Amino acid sequence: MKNSDPGSSAARPLGGRVALMLLSLLLVLLVAGYLYENISEARDRRFNPMKGRLVDAVGHRMHIYCTGDGGPTVVLDSGLGDSYLSWHKVQPEIAKFTRVCSYDRAGLGYSDTSSQPRTSRVIAEELHALLQAAGVTPPYVIVGHSMGGYNVRLYTSMYPKDIAGMVLVDASHPEQENRFPPELKNMEGSWHREAEFIAYTMPFGIPRLLGLCDEGAIDRAADCNGHTATERMAEIQAFPESAVQAALTGPFGDLPLVVLSHDPDKFSNDLPPDLAKSVNQLWETMQEDLAHLSTRGAQTVAKNSGHYIQIDRPDVVIDAVRRIVEQARGTQPKP
Repeated sequence: MKNSDPGSSAARPLGGRVALMLLSLLLVLLVAGYLYENISEARDRRFNPMKGRLVDAVGHRMHIYCTGDGGPTVVLDSGLGDSYLSWHKVQPEIAKFTRVCSYDRAGLGYSDTSSQPRTSRVIAEELHALLQAAGVTPPYVIVGHSMGGYNVRLYTSMYPKDIAGMVLVDASHPEQENRFPPELKNMEGSWHREAEFIAYTMPFGIPRLLGLCDEGAIDRAADCNGHTATERMAEIQAFPESAVQAALTGPFGDLPLVVLSHDPDKFSNDLPPDLAKSVNQLWETMQEDLAHLSTRGAQTVAKNSGHYIQIDRPDVVIDAVRRIVEQARGTQPKP
C-alpha cells in the first residue's frame, strides 16, 4: 500500500508555480533592463553626438577626430579602456600649432568591435590601417597614455619611417607586473572582477542604475555601453601579452622622446598610503627606464598630477608635444 501525503502533492505544484513566477519575473526584469539600457544609450548619443567621423578600416568602422593644420601630425592613443575623450583638454591646444588626431580603438567609444585579439600589436596594425584610410599621412608624433604606451611602442617598431617623435604619458612598463608588490596584484584581481561585472551586466542597464557610468553626458554617451565594457575587459585580459610584445620593442636610436611621469608624492586614493608610496617609487624607477628607449629621451615629472596627466596637468602634455613637433620641424623649442 502506498504511503499517501495529501500535503506533498499540493506542495509540488505550488513550488513549481512559485519557481515559474520567479523565472518570469526575472525575464521581465532582464527585458526591461535591456530596453532601458538601449533607450538610454540612444538618447545619450542623440543629444551628445560624437566629434569626428567613422572610417572603414580593416573590415569595420573606426572613429577618428582630427583638428588643426600643419605637420607633423600628432596621433593620440588613450589608456586601457578609454575613449578619445581622455584627450579633450589637450587636443584643442595642440591643434593651435599642428594637426592632431585622437581616435577610439576597435570596440571602444564610437568604433565598431573587432574579431581580432586586443593585443598591442593588433591595435598598432589597426591604427595604421585607420590612418591610411582616413588620409592622415606621416610623419607622426605619436603619443600614448598608460597602456597606450605599449601600443605606440609597437607602432613605432613596426612602422619606424612613419614616426618623427614619441611622447609617453605615464606609460605602462613591460615589467611592471613583475616588479609591483604582491599586495597590488591582489587588489588588481578585485578590479578585474569589477570590470567583468560591468561587462556582463551592462547590456541590462545595471551599471547605469548603480551609478557606475560617467556623470557627464558627453562621456556617458561615448563610454557607457556594452561594447565598450566588453572591449575594456578584453584589453585587460590581453594586457600580459601586450606587455611581452612591448618588451621586444626598442631601443629607438635617436628618436625624439619625452617621458612624462606623474608626481611620485601624489598617491592613488585606491591604495593604502604605505602601498601607494611603494608603488610610486617603483613606478618612478620604471619611468626612468622608459626614457632610455632613445638616446634623445628625456623625462619630465608632472608635479601635482596623478596617472591622468593629460587631465590633471594638460599644460605639461601640450608643452612636451610642442617640443617634439618643433624638433621634428628642425626648430628650437620656445623658452
